[in-house]
Amino acid sequence: MAKGYWVSVYRTISDPEKLAAYNKLAGPAVTARGGRRLAVGGRVVAHDAGIAERTILIEFDTFEQAVAARESAAYQEALVVLSDAVERDFRIIEGVDSPAH
Repeated sequence: MAKGYWVSVYRTISDPEKLAAYNKLAGPAVTARGGRRLAVGGRVVAHDAGIAERTILIEFDTFEQAVAARESAAYQEALVVLSDAVERDFRIIEGVDSPAH
């Protein structure tokens, strides 16, 4: 079964305090649903129309688990705290079962 991933690229961060409050709620909400942080912040090299801002990659055992985590009450609470503090591109994507040939 293919894994699921959250990919979040922050275009702008206008309120770092709200982002910090969001992180305190979002981290446990994601972990409780089986999410594993693979990349949080760190160095980014952007190409083409990419933005070298804060980038997050979280892995789940399945795509469905990733979707359910985003829809969970705990994560929705974190989103309320985040409100208008950031502009980001957030996607849930399905991994592949085997490497491409």
